[in-house]
Amino acid sequence: MKPYENKTIYWTLLIHKHWRMHIAATSNGLCFIGSQNKTIEELNTWAKKKLPQHTFIQNPDYLQTYTKELVEYLENKLETFTIPIDVYGTAFQLSVWSTVREIPYGKTYSYSEIAERIQNPKAVRAVGAAIGANPLLITIPCHRVIGKDGKLTGFRGGLEMKNELLKLEALREE
Repeated sequence: MKPYENKTIYWTLLIHKHWRMHIAATSNGLCFIGSQNKTIEELNTWAKKKLPQHTFIQNPDYLQTYTKELVEYLENKLETFTIPIDVYGTAFQLSVWSTVREIPYGKTYSYSEIAERIQNPKAVRAVGAAIGANPLLITIPCHRVIGKDGKLTGFRGGLEMKNELLKLEALREE
């Protein structure tokens, strides 16, 4: 796994209606979207692991482009993100995340379907682990990955957030 090299991480707290999540970007693109209502510690823990020699700067202006697209998504005005992302992982993780990014808005795939799409049908658990390591909730839409039986399963942001995102995309009626 290639870690980020000495980079500046710009961060802000995105607040929109009832949504509150920390987001962060490097000069290359969005690198982190936090869980709903988590403290800055979630971002700090991730940054210490992935960017141990980073510079951490709060800068809402720098993140304005990213915030704009995320707010448009949360308002149901955007289905496909155009913002650049800066994400690193193992070759397997990158393959899974790339496949997850291809899930159309308003659709869901099972973990098994993701494993099949990456041509590794026996790697369902590894797919789950890769999805669990996704640093970019929403833009790498792991909330669209559900159990084979159609049930909601693990999500870094919590099942409540996952359900809210699926409802937003008009997939859940609860």
